[in-house]
Amino acid sequence: MTRGSASGSAIGARWVAVRKTAGYGAALTMSFYLVVKLIWIAALLRGGGQAGMVVLNAVTVGMSATGVTLGLALARPWGRRLPAPPVILIAWVAAGFLVPMLPYMLIGAGMQTAGAGAEEASAAAPDWDMILITVGFIGMGVGLAVALPIYMRERWPHAFLGRVGDVLSRSQDAPRSPVRTGESRRRPPRFAAPATAAAVVLGLLWLYWAAGGTLGLDPAHRDHWDLNGRLLNASAGIWALISAWSLRTLTRHRPARLPLWLPTTLAFAGSGSLFAWSCWKLPMAILRPTGYAMAEYLPVAVLQHLTGIATGAAALATVLRLTRPGKGDVAGM
Repeated sequence: MTRGSASGSAIGARWVAVRKTAGYGAALTMSFYLVVKLIWIAALLRGGGQAGMVVLNAVTVGMSATGVTLGLALARPWGRRLPAPPVILIAWVAAGFLVPMLPYMLIGAGMQTAGAGAEEASAAAPDWDMILITVGFIGMGVGLAVALPIYMRERWPHAFLGRVGDVLSRSQDAPRSPVRTGESRRRPPRFAAPATAAAVVLGLLWLYWAAGGTLGLDPAHRDHWDLNGRLLNASAGIWALISAWSLRTLTRHRPARLPLWLPTTLAFAGSGSLFAWSCWKLPMAILRPTGYAMAEYLPVAVLQHLTGIATGAAALATVLRLTRPGKGDVAGM
């Protein structure tokens, strides 16, 4: 995804309007989260809060400010002129954090509402800051889910147009001499198969924990995962398996008639989820800031998150290699 294609790159004005609306919405709602975090930091500094909590909130301020900028980049014309590598990296991490979490947030909210009576719901009503944080998460997630695919389809149409089987006939450079059958095919990198297998292992492990399995969990802390924790594990496990399926589809070029945009989009989001959440949880597991608890043994936590980081990065590299422009693509954007 480093060059655009002139052929088939144009989209309708309605899609452009949808992208702009979703991008502005993402930036606006994430700004709510940013304001809350700034207020929290000010309160911590004023009240002599722990340095670890100040640093943790400062990190989320930087992340949310980047999210606001990303939302604006998806909506504004200048976003199309930004260098591709940082746009892809930031969008990949942001989408990995939030887009796969949307079903979890909706299901979790529905279960909490259904399980609480009127009096309980009133007593447990969230404070204003938690409301703004929730709005920020959901708004940014929905905005990215809508605006980002349109933006990427506009800027890098070769990665989304056509069928999965078309990847077979693409070649980065025109052959200089006659080649044997299959020699000019777009082959996946060698690490694609191990990355696919690792995503399956992680997905099954997280689904096992979501179902109540205890292997690898510390008996002293395994109760840390309540229903909410199991839902999080289920969400992570499903997206890891989605990432594995998408990688296998792209590398095996089957089913050949499947629209290319489907595995490309799902692999982008699924690999981003593996990478982003593992990058977040690994230092949390090692440093253990105030109020953070984990159910896994420390070696298990470190191993799974290192695997998640490596698997997510390998999956993205595979997608970028398989969907790069071929000799018939013309750089136009």
